[in-house]
Amino acid sequence: MVLTTDTIAAIATGMTDSGIGIVRISGKKAVEIGDGLFTSPSGKRILKNAESHRLYHGFFLNIDEVMAVVMKSPRSFTGEDIVEIQCHGGVLVMQKILEAILKAGARLAEPGEFTKRAFLNGRMDLSMAEAVIDVIHSQNEFALTSSVNQLKGMLSEKVKALRADILYEIAFIESALDDPEHISLDGYTDRLAKKIDNLSESVSALIKTADNGKLIKEGISTVIVGKPNAGKSSLLNLIMGEDRAIVTDVAGTTRDILQETIRLGGISLNIMDTAGIRDTEDIVEKIGVEKAKKFAGKADLVLYVADTSVSLDENDREIISFLSSHKKNVIVLLNKSDLPSVTTEDEIRGLFEELSGQNGKKADTAQNDTLKANVPLDDINSKENNAEQIIVEKPGNRTEKVIMIKSSARNQSGLEQLEYTIKSIFFQGEIKSSNEIVITNMRHKEALQEAYDSLGMVKKSIQDNMPEDFYSIDLMSAYSSLGRIIGEEVDDDLVNEIFSKFCMGK
Repeated sequence: MVLTTDTIAAIATGMTDSGIGIVRISGKKAVEIGDGLFTSPSGKRILKNAESHRLYHGFFLNIDEVMAVVMKSPRSFTGEDIVEIQCHGGVLVMQKILEAILKAGARLAEPGEFTKRAFLNGRMDLSMAEAVIDVIHSQNEFALTSSVNQLKGMLSEKVKALRADILYEIAFIESALDDPEHISLDGYTDRLAKKIDNLSESVSALIKTADNGKLIKEGISTVIVGKPNAGKSSLLNLIMGEDRAIVTDVAGTTRDILQETIRLGGISLNIMDTAGIRDTEDIVEKIGVEKAKKFAGKADLVLYVADTSVSLDENDREIISFLSSHKKNVIVLLNKSDLPSVTTEDEIRGLFEELSGQNGKKADTAQNDTLKANVPLDDINSKENNAEQIIVEKPGNRTEKVIMIKSSARNQSGLEQLEYTIKSIFFQGEIKSSNEIVITNMRHKEALQEAYDSLGMVKKSIQDNMPEDFYSIDLMSAYSSLGRIIGEEVDDDLVNEIFSKFCMGK
């Protein structure tokens, strides 16, 4: 890739009025341009001889009173000389400062060009550069933790270690084939087979994190279902902490899909409030019911709000039958628990078991692997937590996870347990360690899958007693696939596409 030598500039902070704004210059002429536009309070030009990484107070032409900092190559974000002007955060002020810099010889930076230069100048690899934009776009605590870990180079270090192991085997095979008199391949296939098993296991472990990684990054697709007037909209308002959905005592108030993205205790839910599911002759309401079923069928999580103050009816049977026919994570919220109870947990549990076609049973600690969480089921089932999981075994080894929580939108109970339960299902309670690597980028997942498949081809060649040079071909393929993650096996077009998604000034 060709390293650029021109000097670029852009506004690095948001284009909105704020307390502080930053205009960034990077390149060979950054210090020269900054020195020609910035003066100390006494009127002296001081940036050319300024100490690196030190703030200087002064004036930028007659536009604004500012602070300026020079960061000299190679100890800067881009690896080039950088000058940053920290001014008052008015949009007009920042634009005028940027215009003066461009007139002095810089050009306007493309989206993501500062980070792209950091990559091209060897300040970071491609996976770390991608983590920069992930940090900026993080919508929840888990996504931020994962992105920062990647920015620190944890994924890079793992990938480089895997590539080093693969490269060693390639070099050994090639050396043995070139110099069979001094390097013997006797017994090598057995050793290589064990090595391939270890490598495949490591790559597979990374791939397995990708499903949760996608949820961490993009949020959990969540749909609220229930019959009319069960309290679905009240639940949405409770989770959001504001009256977003219209709530009345009239059944069927919600007729269309209401979508919101919310943060619940460090996780993101892309949540939909749907029309109450019931038989109706109202054409508009019927369309809403069909939409509710459609989105529930595609969701990662379904929150089924059951009104315990009234008896179960055919509408409840229809909802539970629908949920039982889809392999979903279901949380049943036993709503209106502050009112006299007419419907019990046992009745709802029995209906799930009946409509699933087989007998269900309570989860115990021996069945911990059936829940997508490494949290003690005793905690989930405890009276203190007010939640209980039932496991409904289905034909074809399909398992539906159903967790019941007593709640009341009126007195705001059950919300803490809902948060705990969602984390238990999807994120094993919490991201367990700051040293955990989670794959959140689908490009990385594809590269890992290709590497895994190539390693599988090596193992097959060993089993088929193929010549050793066949091993090298597939080992090199795995090596190249992993290299794409960190940017060592990519072309200019891919790099340009990745950085084009960045914001201006980053």
